[in-house]
This record gives sequence, C-alpha cells and structure tokens, in this order.
Amino acid sequence: MFMSFVGFFLNKNTMKRILFISLTLLLSTLCIPAAAQIRNTRDYITIRLIPNHGDWNYRVSETAEVSLSVERANCVLPDMTVECEWGPELRTPDRQWTVQTGKKGLQTLTLKGSSQPGFMTLKASISYEGKRYTNYINLAFSPDQILPTTTLPADFLSFWQTAVNEVRAVPLMTDLAPRSELNSDQYIAYEVCFQNHKKGCYLYGLMQIPRNTDGTPLNLSGEKRYPVMIEWPGAGVKSHKGIESVATDEGYIILEMGVNGISVTQDEAIYRDLKANALSHYWTTGLDNRDTYYYKPIYAGTVKTVDMLCALPFIDTTRIVVSGGSQGGALSLVHAALDSRVKAVSAAYPALSEIGGFYHGRVAGWPQILKDPDEPARAEKAAVAAYYDVVNFARFVSQPCKLFIGYNDRTCCSTSTFSVWSVLGEKAPTPDKTKKSPAKELFVVQDCAHWQYPEHRQARHRWVLSAE
Repeated sequence: MFMSFVGFFLNKNTMKRILFISLTLLLSTLCIPAAAQIRNTRDYITIRLIPNHGDWNYRVSETAEVSLSVERANCVLPDMTVECEWGPELRTPDRQWTVQTGKKGLQTLTLKGSSQPGFMTLKASISYEGKRYTNYINLAFSPDQILPTTTLPADFLSFWQTAVNEVRAVPLMTDLAPRSELNSDQYIAYEVCFQNHKKGCYLYGLMQIPRNTDGTPLNLSGEKRYPVMIEWPGAGVKSHKGIESVATDEGYIILEMGVNGISVTQDEAIYRDLKANALSHYWTTGLDNRDTYYYKPIYAGTVKTVDMLCALPFIDTTRIVVSGGSQGGALSLVHAALDSRVKAVSAAYPALSEIGGFYHGRVAGWPQILKDPDEPARAEKAAVAAYYDVVNFARFVSQPCKLFIGYNDRTCCSTSTFSVWSVLGEKAPTPDKTKKSPAKELFVVQDCAHWQYPEHRQARHRWVLSAE
C-alpha cells in the first residue's frame, strides 16, 4: 500500500532505482555480519597426523600407528618428503627418519611404544616452496600409571601453616576502587587491593560484580550476600580487563586476582617495562632458599584473599570457588589445599608441577627449569622446589576438583599434569562417612595444547559453580 502511494509521485525508472538501492542496502546489512562470523582459514600447508586409537591412549610397550598426510587447499598432496621424529615428551628423540607419502599422498607410520608410563611425541616436518611446516602429536602410554618424581617434605604442612600465619598477622587494609571504564552491560568493575605479607606490599585484583537483570547495580549493603569465583591468573605481567564467564550469569562475583604486587588496571606500557626488567623471569627469583622464593607470599596470599572477601559485608563466605589455567591452575590447587573455605576447584593444565622433573631425569612442567646439570646450586633448588610443587599441594585437596588436560601441551607437559592427577586428594582428610565423597574429575581434550576451546572453559566454570 505504501509503495502504491509513492507510485503516484515517482515515475517507473525512479522506482526501480529506489528498489535496487533498498535491496542492496538490505542484503549488505544481512551479509556482512554473517560473513564476519564464518571463518574457514588455516595454515597454507597442513600436516595431518591421525592415530589409530581415537583416545590417543596406548598400553605400555604397545605399538602405535599414525596415518600421515600433507594437505593444501583441502586436498592431499602426493609424493611429499616428510622428516619424522619419535621419542619421549620434550626429550631427545629415539628415532629420526624420512618418509615419502607416495602417489596417494598417504603413509602409515608404525611407532614403537614407550617402555614406561608417559607420553611420546611424533613430530613431522616438510619444506614447501621455501617455507618450513611442522606438526606434532603426543600419544599417551598408560597415563593413569604416571607417578610423580617429587617427594613430600616431612615439614611441608608446618612450613606452609607458618607462612599463612605470617601473612595473616599483617593488617588487610582493603580498598575497593571503582573502575567505570571497565564496566560492561553484565557487571560493574572495581579494583580491589589488600596488604599481604608485609606493610606496604599489596595484592591486587579486578572484581566484577554482576548487575541486576534490569541493569541496575546490586545492593552491596549486606542485606543480601553473593557467591564468588576467584580466577587465578596465568603467568606473566599484564593488566586485567575482566573475563567472560557464565559465573556472572549465575549471580557470582568474579575476582580476577593478580599476583605480582602491582595494580592490574594500569597502562600496558608499565607491564611491558616490568616484564622486560624487574619482573623478568620472576618464577626463578630466590629459588635457592625456601624462604625467599618469589611464590612464597603468593601461595600464602591465596588464603588472605579469602580473609579479605570474608571482611566484605556482601560476600557469601559459604560459596567461594576457585578456577584458573597454567599458573592459575597451580594457584587454584594450592589455594584449595591451604584453605578449607574454598568449596570447589577447577584447574586447567596446572603449572609448577613436577618442578624438579629434569633434576630427577624426567620432564618438568612450567617453568621447565633445572635442565642444566651444571647449574649452580641445582640440588638446593630441587629441594626448595618440593615445597612449591603443585603435586604436593594436590595431595591435600579435599574439595570437589576438576582437572583439565590437553595431551599436546608442551608448556605444562602432560606428564607433569598426570603426576598431579595421580596423587590428587590422597592425603586429604577422611570425609565424613555420612556424606558423599568429593567429586574428582579428569577432563581430557587430546588435541588441545596450552589452550582450551572456549566451550571447554565455560564447561569448567559451569562445573565448579555447580560442584560447590
């Protein structure tokens, strides 16, 4: 009807131009967002490695077979020369050889299995049009039988109880500062800080307080209390901008903690300079003495973080859960072991596990130190590392716990993570016989390296929110 009315005032040619322009604008509006959401790109060359066991698991000494092909533009390339290596995870390969893929572009590799529980790495490389391409796959051999090399010091618990008491003797001096520039439609942001191990030394974090469904701020007077998910950070020196999580959708406050004793909302140039200078390789600072190692106040400060939360009138202290990946996964397990107020923990590829692995003749998790046999004070550092090894903290975790592992992780290697899993909760207090035993879940995604699919990260968060 509208077009009929317009037709009285416009001739036929004008009408055609208007219709064409309108349809063009409409189609461009519909197509641009759709195209932006579809991604069908990857490396120019793909070396595909497919094991004959779909779960990538084999028994000790079992022979493995891997199908090898080289692809470009979704097509297999024939007659490719591929250089292969096979050997224990992150160690010198046992075997190096070259194979031809043949006219069909396919080759099956037969690989001798590991003689002991652990992971073996197949690495394949080619040169194509002047560029080098490489891929690898880590296969597991009886991973459920992997045991840690690190041992538990006799005074482990007393050492950490003393450390916690020392930080608790320092007044909190908590401060919450609004950070409106970091607000979102889902939450209101505050930077929080509190004194940790000595006067003037603070830990900082970014607190995301969810909004009401109508977008208004929550009532923080204490009339109602809200649960908290503490997200411990991965390694590095960086700002915090807030994290996307189902936690805020479920009414949880998210406290994204920093550990380096500096504000987490500063200009990026500050963190860049600290990372290159004062905080470069902070994870090795003071490792030759258990009382001076960089992580001592950080580990003990996990407990003080909950002390800070318990002093806030709007926090539900009965519903505090912890989560994190890499260094954050390590700190999540440390925190749970030291603080019974933590109700559940979700840890992805925890770092600082099997720290002394190389010293004991096996691979180590991040930061993969003590490799050099001639390193000064190597034995002393290995002894100190036992007090900070996440394997030893995992022994005392009594809360429901979900552990995420990616087989292809070469940063926090799978051998170190399975060492954590093998002892998880073994020394935890005996649960009340009238209550259900705490849930322990292993979440394996074989093709993940030192990362997670977004779906899995959200699944970890859903789990920890429901497990507490």
